[in-house]
Amino acid sequence: MNFLRGVMGGPSAGPQPSGADTIQKLCDRVASSTLLDDRRDAVRALKSLSKKYRLEVGIQAMEHLIHVLQTDRSDSEIIGYALDTLYNVISNDLEEEEQEENSAKQVDDLGSQFTEIFIKQQENVTLLLTLVEEFDFHVRWPGVKLLTSLLKQQGPQVQQIILVSPMGVSRLMDLLADSREVIRNDGVLLLQQLTKSNAAIQKIVAFENAFERLLDIITEEGNSDGGIVVEDCLLLLQNLLKNNNSNQNFFKEGSYIQRMKPWFEVGDDNCGWSAQKVTNLHLMLQLVRVLVSPTNPPGATSSCQKAMFHCGLLQQLCTILMATGVPADILTETINTVSEVIRGCQTNQDYFASVNAPSNPPRPAIVVLLMSMVNERQPFVLRCAVLYCFQCFLYKNQKGQGEIVSTLLPSTIDGNSVSAGQLLCGGLFSTDSLSNWCAAVALAHALQENGTLKEQLLRVQLATSIGNPPVSLLQQCTNILSQGSKVQTRVGLLMLLCTWLSNCSIAVTHFLHNPANVPFLTGQIAENLGEEEQLVQGLCALLLGISIYYNDNSLENYRKEKLKQLIEKRIGRENFIEKLGFISKHELYSRAAQKPQPSFSSPDHMMFDHEFTKLVKELEGVISKAIYKSSEEDKKEEEVKKTLEQHDNIVTHYKKVIREQDQELEELKQRISTLTSQNEQLQATVTQQVSQIQQHKDQYNLLKVQLGKDSQHHNSHGDTLQMNGIQTEEVSKLKEELEEWKNKHELLQGQLKEKDSVIEKLNSSQLEMGATEQSLQTSRFGGLEHSNELQKELEVLRSQIQLQAAEISKLQMENQKLQVMNTAADPMLGDSGATAATSSELEARLEQEIKELKSQIKVLSDEKESLKQQLDSSTSTVAILQDKNSRLEREVAESKKEQDDLLVLLADQDQKISAQKMKLKDFGVAVEDEDDTESGDQGDEDEDGDEEEQDENAAVCYQEN
Repeated sequence: MNFLRGVMGGPSAGPQPSGADTIQKLCDRVASSTLLDDRRDAVRALKSLSKKYRLEVGIQAMEHLIHVLQTDRSDSEIIGYALDTLYNVISNDLEEEEQEENSAKQVDDLGSQFTEIFIKQQENVTLLLTLVEEFDFHVRWPGVKLLTSLLKQQGPQVQQIILVSPMGVSRLMDLLADSREVIRNDGVLLLQQLTKSNAAIQKIVAFENAFERLLDIITEEGNSDGGIVVEDCLLLLQNLLKNNNSNQNFFKEGSYIQRMKPWFEVGDDNCGWSAQKVTNLHLMLQLVRVLVSPTNPPGATSSCQKAMFHCGLLQQLCTILMATGVPADILTETINTVSEVIRGCQTNQDYFASVNAPSNPPRPAIVVLLMSMVNERQPFVLRCAVLYCFQCFLYKNQKGQGEIVSTLLPSTIDGNSVSAGQLLCGGLFSTDSLSNWCAAVALAHALQENGTLKEQLLRVQLATSIGNPPVSLLQQCTNILSQGSKVQTRVGLLMLLCTWLSNCSIAVTHFLHNPANVPFLTGQIAENLGEEEQLVQGLCALLLGISIYYNDNSLENYRKEKLKQLIEKRIGRENFIEKLGFISKHELYSRAAQKPQPSFSSPDHMMFDHEFTKLVKELEGVISKAIYKSSEEDKKEEEVKKTLEQHDNIVTHYKKVIREQDQELEELKQRISTLTSQNEQLQATVTQQVSQIQQHKDQYNLLKVQLGKDSQHHNSHGDTLQMNGIQTEEVSKLKEELEEWKNKHELLQGQLKEKDSVIEKLNSSQLEMGATEQSLQTSRFGGLEHSNELQKELEVLRSQIQLQAAEISKLQMENQKLQVMNTAADPMLGDSGATAATSSELEARLEQEIKELKSQIKVLSDEKESLKQQLDSSTSTVAILQDKNSRLEREVAESKKEQDDLLVLLADQDQKISAQKMKLKDFGVAVEDEDDTESGDQGDEDEDGDEEEQDENAAVCYQEN
């Protein structure tokens, strides 16, 4: 201990040792001491010297400190001292005073060198990961700080070691769940360094539930009102999401976008924001932009944009956009964020078009933003942000483009309010060159890839001054070009004209119709000007090339061939191509081509638009070829163009048809799904109702049983008067039923009598016709036999009816007995002193008789049913007999008619024969008499005569009948 006191600066009799000697002695003590306390004190002394003597401690003590970490893990205190010492040696984060004192000894890459020594043995990093798992605060916190410092110094190498280490990243993720805020916060800083520029580690961290934990921390800390911890969490989220499509998709699919909405809730009073809140909100807006960046895959960006609209995040951003008192840098970043959230998404663009500023009267947000863009007093970055927002609003938005251009057309101009078109025209012709450039680029985006609007914009007329006729917008742009304005203004107007004329032959014709335009362009291209004017010369060459390439040869003086000859004479083809190449070779062109957002260091560098660079890249090659083509090649190219246009029209038509069919299919699918859901709902309702009905039935049956029991209980314990009253009612009901049965019995007897009379009539008619029917057809005897059977059945019915009458009389007798018993029971009811035995006996007798009556009624009802069935069968039998009778009558009538006809024919023949005989006698011919002939043929004719006689007798009988 005396040795340590000397090292720590205590009084000593001998000369003071130097720092290097002291460190060497301490290192020897750590290496050779057998007592843990001595080694601990030596390591603590090295820790105190490590900041002042960083180089010496690092060189001499690093190996011993690593050995302590390996061997003395059971003692958390010595482990903590060793980790702190290593951190002081490796880290470059020293205090300013210490840096000034040790400035001569410091080496710029000292920490990097010590880190390289430490990680040379990968086991050291693995050991450090194991120590970070310890829960002891004095071990875990120094371990986290040391690992963070290693990652700062040698990030990629340490990342690779952790990546290949078993569960290396997962161990570090546990730091976010530590209840001690110091360790948790330093764990966030550690993960920041760990996830820098390493997609593999970023994916592992994301799938270890990092998003959930970080968002929870941000919420706990107060969202944008939180402190530095919120800022660190947001930086870590940016590391995980930026340029990592897998993590972005995981973030969206995990519904974490919805949890971002509360970050942007601002109040009415937005004054006095703290610097930390501004920083937090700025990082939050940047995180939203990471998810919808134009550099992301289109599908991923589109899905995130839709999710932000549906969860209300876009609406919240627009609220900040229109709020008052928001700091300028936050407002600028909000405009940029809204721009990328709506870019290329029709739904979001339509919503943004409907947003109004809280002014009186309300104005569209687009108009308010354009007012800021053309106002030269607004900050430059804000004007650039508004231009970017306007470009994103019009990107792939033909509906929005049409709305902007329509505000310029004469039929839609409203003199009472400022429109977007008026603001753009005002900025296009203002004295501020930056406003000219911004308005020209904005108007060019309204015409991007929209030939219809390019033609409509030709109708726009401008009143330049009082008393002068209006001038077209196209003519006014060329007039300003020829006046020699600032370079920025001319570049903006030339970009607008190139966009306007490209792929629009009608606009080219209007441009060439002005005789001053072509000489101006050739004059600009042919001159040898300075470097500042070279960009204008290149754009003039591009505009003239567009006038040639998209020329439909409708103007005789400015046909393609003549314009080419003019270029060759006044400029030269090689010179023209060289001037055209000035555009793509310019430094500002290369910057603008990198990303859609206009970001310029100063207004003077604001020359090119990102979309215009795409147009230059597309047209530069085809214009160069068009300049060298002959007239025959132009004709062939025109034919090919026409063919391609026809093909495109056909393809467009079929695309339209397919699109309509797709819409119909979607509608049908929606209808099917709707009907299916309705069907399922109805089925569920039916099932529910069936179950309810069953429940009601069960409840009804249960109540019925309970009421039956109650009534029985009430009858058994009630008084005799009530019981006899109930029995009297039952007797009256039985009387009524007996009366009904009597009436029904009488009715049935009447019907039977009617049927008997009918059957008797049929029998009599059958008896009278018996002989005739027997002579005509032997098979007709079946009807008589059937009638005999019917008679037998009638006899049986009569006997049954007599039995029923006897039963009815018996029932009447029993009824009279019951009435007598009832009258006999009346004085008993009046006597209050009647015994219970008599009443019970009477009740039993009545119940027995009621049961007998009920059984008899049941028997009668059964007999009634059988009688009905027998009546039905007899009715059908009568109908059959009547049918047979009618058929027999028709046959008899026909046979009688035939006999009459035969008799008439025989009489005629007899008369003719007698007349012939008389004539023969007159002529002296001997004729035999009929009697002689008949006598000779007597034997042959006897049978025939008998048959004729029988036929005549049958006919006479039929007539009589």
